[in-house]
Order: sequence, then C-alpha cells, then structure tokens
Amino acid sequence: MHVRLLGTGAADGWPNPWCSCASCADARARGESRRQTSVLLDGGVLLDLSPALPPDGVSLAGVHTVLVTHAHPDHCAPFALLWRHWVLPGEHLTIAGPAEVLETCRPWLAPGAPVELVAVEPGATLRVRGYDVRVLPADHEVPAVLYDVTGPDGARLLYATDTGPLPDAALAAVEGAAFDVVLLEQTFGDKRDHGTRHLDLGSFPVELARLRAAGAVTPGTDVVAVHLSHHNPPAAELAARLAGHGARVLPDGAELQVGAYRRRPWNSDASAAPA
Repeated sequence: MHVRLLGTGAADGWPNPWCSCASCADARARGESRRQTSVLLDGGVLLDLSPALPPDGVSLAGVHTVLVTHAHPDHCAPFALLWRHWVLPGEHLTIAGPAEVLETCRPWLAPGAPVELVAVEPGATLRVRGYDVRVLPADHEVPAVLYDVTGPDGARLLYATDTGPLPDAALAAVEGAAFDVVLLEQTFGDKRDHGTRHLDLGSFPVELARLRAAGAVTPGTDVVAVHLSHHNPPAAELAARLAGHGARVLPDGAELQVGAYRRRPWNSDASAAPA
C-alpha cells in the first residue's frame, strides 16, 4: 500500500494564518505548512475530502473512492466535487460516510452524475475495488467514524481522526489487528483545557497504550500523529516528545510504502487475495 499524506494539520492548519505564537512563527521560519488532514491510498482511495489543494505533484484524477469521517468542513469540503465534475464528468466515484456527510455532498453533484453515495455507521463493512473497509465508532461532537482499511496487498491502515478517547467498541473491533500504519490524531498539544472531543499530548499516549494493549499497534506498526495544530510545541520538540511514545510526525506530502501481502484476519473471502 502506498500512503500519501496530503495534509496533516487541524482545521485551521499550522501555522494558523492569524496567529503569531511561537509554534506558528517556527513553522513560518522553516517554510513548513500543514494543510487540513487528508490521506491518499494507492492513488485511488481518498480519506477525507479536504478544502485544501493537494501538495505539489499530487493528482487526484485516479481517485475512485472517498471515505469521509464526518461533516465538519475541514474533512468534508464538497465544492471539490464540482472541480472534479468539470474534468471527469463521466467517471464513477463512490463516496462513503455518515448520513450527514452525504447530505452535505449531494447539492454539489450534477444531476445524473455517476457518483454513488454510501451511508455508513459503526460496524459496517465495505468492499471497494479490492479494498476491505471496516467502519469504527469515533467520539466526536458530530456523528463521526474511523476507518480500518486493508488494501489489495494485505497492508492494513487505521485512520483515526477526529476523535477523543477511543470508544471501547472501537478497541474491541481492532483487537489483534497489528496494523501496518496507524494515523492517530493529536490536535491540541499542551492545551489540556480545550473541552473538545480531540486528543492532546496528554491523552495521545494513553490511547496509543490502549491500542498496544489490544494488539492493534505492535513493534512493527508505524504510528504517525495527524490533525496537528499550533497548540503543539514547535516541530523539533514535538517530534522528540512523540518519539518518546513510539510515534512520529511527518510533513505534508510524505509518502509511505507499507506492508507486504498477509492474509486478512477478518475476511475469509477468497477474492481478497492480491491481484
């Protein structure tokens, strides 16, 4: 599975264009900006529909499936569907997400456009173009889900944003998963009084420990913090602190080539073998 981090930032990006805090000043000085979090798998599966343009050199022309976590505008920016329609009006697209996501997208679709809208809830499973997708519960202010995605080669990824402490049902669903990659949100850094259903540098290691205890994260799992905001310390300090928890931070545009074929532990369908 080829994983491309299109964006790794929170709703306001990092640096926040209106902010002059030390973290924002450091990011500007280094020329490093973080778009709203979104991820591209194998050039064909898009995780979240960001309002930001992708990094230079990245095309979305091959995207056939969009998995949206929730309807907040940094994760579901449906005007991007209009841009797609202008150049790919006849190409089929599947959009999956909670019902509110689909209602947000619907007005931006041309009449008769070959776009399939698939409503999902926690516990649902999808099979699209060789990808097996399990829908997990999140803990967020609006209806939201997390995605457990297994690619045609057997590589397995957990996309876990936006959420506060992981629901027990989510942990039960990924017990023994031994993910190749876990993309886990860490929004608020050292700000602990945010009062939102997000993680911070206090709760992030707690949730990571729970994932390890469940066998979802192993020594072979690449854990990357995403949905990062300027409430985090400057980049070098953040990287060092995350490394202490067995996680890392990567820039927008970073690429991961992960996983070799392994048998899917939860899907006995013979068609799950790699092409």
